[in-house]
Amino acid sequence: MRTYNIHFAKTHLSRLVEAAAKGEAFLITKAGKPMVKVVACKARESSRTQRFGFMAGQITVPDDFNTMGADEIQQLFEGKA
Repeated sequence: MRTYNIHFAKTHLSRLVEAAAKGEAFLITKAGKPMVKVVACKARESSRTQRFGFMAGQITVPDDFNTMGADEIQQLFEGKA
Protein backbone atom coordinates (compact mmCIF):
# COMPACT_ATOMS: atom_id res chain seq x y z
CA MET A 1 0.00 0.00 0.00
CA ARG A 2 1.34 3.40 -0.97
CA THR A 3 1.90 6.13 1.59
CA TYR A 4 1.74 9.89 0.96
CA ASN A 5 2.47 12.80 3.26
CA ILE A 6 -0.38 15.20 3.90
CA HIS A 7 1.13 18.02 1.81
CA PHE A 8 1.48 15.78 -1.24
CA ALA A 9 -2.05 14.43 -0.70
CA LYS A 10 -3.53 17.94 -0.58
CA THR A 11 -1.67 18.93 -3.73
CA HIS A 12 -2.68 15.81 -5.70
CA LEU A 13 -6.02 15.00 -4.09
CA SER A 14 -8.02 14.60 -7.30
CA ARG A 15 -5.55 12.16 -8.80
CA LEU A 16 -5.30 10.17 -5.56
CA VAL A 17 -9.08 9.96 -5.16
CA GLU A 18 -9.42 8.67 -8.72
CA ALA A 19 -6.81 6.00 -7.99
CA ALA A 20 -8.59 5.02 -4.76
CA ALA A 21 -11.91 4.77 -6.61
CA LYS A 22 -10.24 2.27 -8.95
CA GLY A 23 -9.24 0.12 -5.97
CA GLU A 24 -5.79 1.48 -5.11
CA ALA A 25 -6.05 2.17 -1.37
CA PHE A 26 -3.41 4.41 0.23
CA LEU A 27 -2.36 5.97 3.53
CA ILE A 28 -1.95 9.65 4.32
CA THR A 29 0.71 10.39 6.91
CA LYS A 30 1.64 13.42 8.98
CA ALA A 31 5.19 13.69 10.29
CA GLY A 32 5.69 10.05 9.27
CA LYS A 33 2.74 8.76 11.32
CA PRO A 34 -0.23 7.20 9.54
CA MET A 35 -3.33 9.39 9.90
CA VAL A 36 -5.94 7.97 7.52
CA LYS A 37 -6.46 5.13 5.10
CA VAL A 38 -8.26 6.02 1.89
CA VAL A 39 -10.24 3.25 0.20
CA ALA A 40 -13.00 3.16 -2.39
CA CYS A 41 -16.61 3.04 -1.20
CA LYS A 42 -18.57 0.06 -2.36
CA ALA A 43 -21.62 0.98 -4.37
CA ARG A 44 -24.80 0.11 -2.55
CA GLU A 45 -26.41 -2.88 -4.19
CA SER A 46 -30.15 -3.11 -4.42
CA SER A 47 -31.44 -5.83 -2.15
CA ARG A 48 -33.70 -7.34 -4.79
CA THR A 49 -34.89 -6.50 -8.24
CA GLN A 50 -38.54 -5.52 -8.31
CA ARG A 51 -40.55 -7.78 -10.54
CA PHE A 52 -43.97 -7.52 -12.09
CA GLY A 53 -46.55 -9.63 -10.29
CA PHE A 54 -44.67 -9.81 -6.99
CA MET A 55 -47.94 -9.65 -5.03
CA ALA A 56 -49.74 -12.30 -7.07
CA GLY A 57 -52.24 -14.15 -4.90
CA GLN A 58 -52.00 -11.62 -2.06
CA ILE A 59 -54.64 -9.17 -3.28
CA THR A 60 -57.98 -9.48 -5.03
CA VAL A 61 -59.68 -7.14 -7.45
CA PRO A 62 -63.47 -6.83 -7.05
CA ASP A 63 -65.62 -7.83 -10.02
CA ASP A 64 -67.13 -4.32 -10.19
CA PHE A 65 -63.74 -2.60 -10.15
CA ASN A 66 -64.36 -0.67 -13.39
CA THR A 67 -67.65 0.75 -12.12
CA MET A 68 -66.87 1.20 -8.41
CA GLY A 69 -68.01 4.59 -7.19
CA ALA A 70 -69.40 5.59 -10.57
CA ASP A 71 -72.49 7.19 -9.01
CA GLU A 72 -70.45 9.21 -6.52
CA ILE A 73 -68.03 10.33 -9.22
CA GLN A 74 -70.91 11.39 -11.47
CA GLN A 75 -72.41 13.45 -8.62
CA LEU A 76 -69.05 15.14 -7.99
CA PHE A 77 -68.80 16.16 -11.66
CA GLU A 78 -72.34 17.47 -11.65
CA GLY A 79 -71.79 19.41 -8.43
CA LYS A 80 -74.42 17.49 -6.49
CA ALA A 81 -72.11 16.11 -3.82
